Amino acid sequence: MPPLPKKKHSKKRKAGRSAHHFLKRMAISTCPQCRSVRLPHRVCPNCGYYNGREVVPTDSVV
Repeated sequence: MPPLPKKKHSKKRKAGRSAHHFLKRMAISTCPQCRSVRLPHRVCPNCGYYNGREVVPTDSVV
């Protein structure tokens, strides 16, 4: 049989353990090309640029 706890853990001890499980704010940066809001270290969904060069072409030829 596994060992059982000898004493009850207090509410403070239980709550203190899970105190840092909250959601963190999302980091937001602006695109240097088009100045739209984007996530850092990602290709801009508006203009398709990343690190000063076009990665995803935005012109669609039909």
